[in-house]
Amino acid sequence: MGIYRKMKKMIIRGGQKLSGEVTIGGAKNSTVALIPAAILADTPVTFDSVPDILDVHNLMLILRSMNVESTFSHGELYVDPTKIKKVPLPGGAIKSLRASYYFMGALLGRFGEAVVGFPGGDNIGPRPIDQHIKGFEALGATVIEKNDAVHIRTGEEGLHGARIFFDIVSVGATINVLLAAVKAKGTTVIENAAKEPEIVDLATFLNNMGAQIRGAGTDVIRIKGVESLKATNTHTIIPDRIEAGTYLSFAAANGNGVLVKNVITEHLEPFIAKLVEMGVYLEVNEDSIYVKGGEELAPVTVKTAPFPGFATDLQQPITPLLMKARGNSKIIDTLYPERVKHIPEMQRMGGKISSSNGVITVGHSDSLQGTTVEASEIRAGVSLLGLALMSRGTTTIIKAENILRGYERIVEKLRGLSVDIQIIEKNDDLKKQL
Repeated sequence: MGIYRKMKKMIIRGGQKLSGEVTIGGAKNSTVALIPAAILADTPVTFDSVPDILDVHNLMLILRSMNVESTFSHGELYVDPTKIKKVPLPGGAIKSLRASYYFMGALLGRFGEAVVGFPGGDNIGPRPIDQHIKGFEALGATVIEKNDAVHIRTGEEGLHGARIFFDIVSVGATINVLLAAVKAKGTTVIENAAKEPEIVDLATFLNNMGAQIRGAGTDVIRIKGVESLKATNTHTIIPDRIEAGTYLSFAAANGNGVLVKNVITEHLEPFIAKLVEMGVYLEVNEDSIYVKGGEELAPVTVKTAPFPGFATDLQQPITPLLMKARGNSKIIDTLYPERVKHIPEMQRMGGKISSSNGVITVGHSDSLQGTTVEASEIRAGVSLLGLALMSRGTTTIIKAENILRGYERIVEKLRGLSVDIQIIEKNDDLKKQL
């Protein structure tokens, strides 16, 4: 099975200002849970506002390996799991795609067993799956890790409801246990559950198919198992708050008036509050935010936390904006303290940024110079793009495919903001199978 992946590099001419408007797409972090969740249905499923990102195409490859037909066009994804086959999910696409681990919970819920290769995806430090395993075992499954795969099985009794208290707040574990419990016998109670909007989106999708999930968005979720799930309408995915925050940050740092459309502002409250604290002028409307550029900015301290705190996925995208502030800002990532791969690359561009003892210090940087840098993962890569627009000269970002994993049609969207960037394919002969 070929993987949908090509090596790309991005060429960015510095000194371009953003102006105009941009429409935010569906949430990546919802989509990568909703697609595995679709295999729990006894009917075909249709999603709308699906972002056209590499993760979606890789998930479609995984579906195809299970004999699940899927088609994707103009933001609409059709998934037909009615002829699904129970197969071990191999390496390949799985290894490159961390979010594929949601097939653990989905397959367990569908078949009572799953064999899934160990998660890959972005290298931003350790993300253990011990809480996922704890949840599966509480529901009555046996979990064995061997040969770089997780083998999950249930006995004749199948899965049963249980009370599960997570030791740490984990989005991944909350979603995986939710997927496994939705068709289990009896009632499952997840305590210390993650509260992210993407979990609410998943619960809404499942409830619309007949699931009985209560409390999504709070720290206690109750799931009463049902026998069957049937889709009767199209599920529209919520807007991507991380994409929205990225464009807001770039507009504040380097814009001449930008309107960011299709935003659920409540999902961005901690981020918006931080921009206001810096002195950024924002007009917050019902479903859009207007950013006026060119302010005198004050340094701030950013501390990431689980929702409703400041999202870890936005600590790197806000960094170019922090470099405009008069003084030193600090970032403390309590979730992924090793999320620092952007720092040496930014230093090569003249950015005043360093990390020590879990604290990132960002200083005022007014002599940025374009050079060749590497996008080691999604958010690190996009932060380099933001910095490149503020720099003198031209910047080349290699491994730009990592940026495209999380930001749909970013070239077209930036073009709509009066910014021109180029993507160059480094290798056209890799297999592309959809």
